[in-house]
Amino acid sequence: MTVRAGSVRMFRVDRWSMWKRIPAAAGSWALGDPSGGGGPYRDGPRPGPWREHMKKVEAIIKPFKLDEVKDALAEVGIQGMTVTEVKGFGRTGGKKEVYRGSAYVVDFVPKVKIEIVVPDDMVNDVIDAIEKSAKTGRIGDGKIFVMPVEEAVRIRTGERGEDAI
Repeated sequence: MTVRAGSVRMFRVDRWSMWKRIPAAAGSWALGDPSGGGGPYRDGPRPGPWREHMKKVEAIIKPFKLDEVKDALAEVGIQGMTVTEVKGFGRTGGKKEVYRGSAYVVDFVPKVKIEIVVPDDMVNDVIDAIEKSAKTGRIGDGKIFVMPVEEAVRIRTGERGEDAI
């Protein structure tokens, strides 16, 4: 399907109604150029997996293990992290407690979530440090999640990418 609007032709390129604009006089792409010209992103096309050089490591651990994990991460070279007090439950579905002869079910168990953004080459060291220092060998030790990070920006200086972390 082609729509002509003034000196620009619009071509529908797929079933999700994404349109590419081609100048009527020129044969080059004006928007959505896969080689990096134009598009909704300031510095070219959206970064793909080939440009991701950072990962976010999230660990949910027992609260009393926080100091051990923090020290282990400092030994690996981690200089900063975000720590949040959270509540949740896993396979066990919480725990039962007896208070003054009555049984109560505590659905949400208090935990601590640690968030760290690191370069790709440090991910395995960070995971090993967290796993070894947070492990008690009992149910509820926690989980570690790793996800890609497209961009990081230090607000004060404007540094981007690995320089910002």
